[in-house]
Amino acid sequence: MTSRRERDTLGETLVPADALWGAQTQRAIENYPISGYRAFPAFIRAFVRIKRAAALANAESGRLDPRLKDAIVAACDEVLAGKHIDQFVVDVFHSGAGVSFHMNVNEVLANRANQILGGGLGTYEHVNPNDHVNMSQSTNDTTPTAMRLAALELTKTLCGHLDRLAESIDQKATRYANSVKPGRTHLQDAVPITFGQEFSGWAERVRGASARLHGGRLELCDLGIGGTAAGTGLNADPKFRERVCALLADWYGEPLKPAKNLFAAMQSMAPFVRISSGMRTAAIELSSICNDIRLLVSGPRTGFGEISIPAVQPGSSIMPGKVNPAIPEMVNQVCFQVIGNDTAVAWGAQAGQLELNVMMPGINYAVCFSATILANAVRVLREKTIDGLRVDDDRAKELMDMSPSLIVTALSPHIGYAKAADLVKRALAERRSLMDVALEERVMSEADLHRVLDPLPMTKGGVQA
Repeated sequence: MTSRRERDTLGETLVPADALWGAQTQRAIENYPISGYRAFPAFIRAFVRIKRAAALANAESGRLDPRLKDAIVAACDEVLAGKHIDQFVVDVFHSGAGVSFHMNVNEVLANRANQILGGGLGTYEHVNPNDHVNMSQSTNDTTPTAMRLAALELTKTLCGHLDRLAESIDQKATRYANSVKPGRTHLQDAVPITFGQEFSGWAERVRGASARLHGGRLELCDLGIGGTAAGTGLNADPKFRERVCALLADWYGEPLKPAKNLFAAMQSMAPFVRISSGMRTAAIELSSICNDIRLLVSGPRTGFGEISIPAVQPGSSIMPGKVNPAIPEMVNQVCFQVIGNDTAVAWGAQAGQLELNVMMPGINYAVCFSATILANAVRVLREKTIDGLRVDDDRAKELMDMSPSLIVTALSPHIGYAKAADLVKRALAERRSLMDVALEERVMSEADLHRVLDPLPMTKGGVQA
């Protein structure tokens, strides 16, 4: 036989004979053939850990038979060890605030627990998905709790990669602390800076993005588990939520605690808005930095060509020898996706009504997707671009020598803005160096000009004496 008959409150339905899921999951498979995407592993782990903690807490309060508790915990441990992941089959886009995926979890754990106790699939003769695995819980408190746990796990990884990227950029800033280059504002020649100074700005921006995410993660630590259907805690032991939060805090190594107000924990998606906004900010900063890298590596002969980055693949199917900044281009695209996901989170968060936000599946997918792809992109950017970045000092000097605009600012305090502007115009028109023109017009002595127009001291600030 390829299928078995199972019954739920809507009647009978056919389920694949060897599936660990049951009738409600099967209905979700048929109702939501939407994206083909399934839950992120971090979200599966989060839900299963909630079920494990709930079983322990319910047994401790005397509500759940120890024998059933042991079977449920054993089933949870198998999933947490990487088994049965293919049994979580509900599409990430489904309705009912996540009821379908929640029941997918309940049914998988119940069926596996029944097998452990010697029962058959779909019989629920020992462990029932609703009565035992879901004891003291509701979709309405487990789903937002699982979302918080998954986001905590994924953003911890993301913050770690951002911090390591900042460290790698800092190393480049130290290495090239005295390498002078053209500064640019409006994409026009400006005052000189060093590569170290430019890179230090990148590093601080990445550190700032990580810091904002760290702040947002704290809001995820207030859990609404134990609120059950509407925040009143109906059908849950009064000590249930404290016990579950304590177990989860130990397992995750995070300062998890019961939310002060269970109604707010169910109604509001604000913690996800903040964490998604933090990822959007990180994406904006990273995309801007990648734009800078693409400009600085452009050419290499007809563009800026001031830096080089490792070649990771041939750049053209028709132009031999062409190499593109492929990794920064990929990171740009990831950042655009993260920014789009943040819009989905914002719309989903405002769409909640009264005691519940039914848009949680979409919000959860967007947050998990952003955290996953952004963490991977940051890691690859560090490993395949930043770690191997090199400065071309000769090219930077060549560009410095070509543009009088880069160093003329230092002359203004000595000869006046108008006279300095006249020198630049003449140097540009005659395609000569600023030094030559300034010497010819005898605005200062040669020794003073060499001192004032030395670009490295200009990068230290102050008036050039």
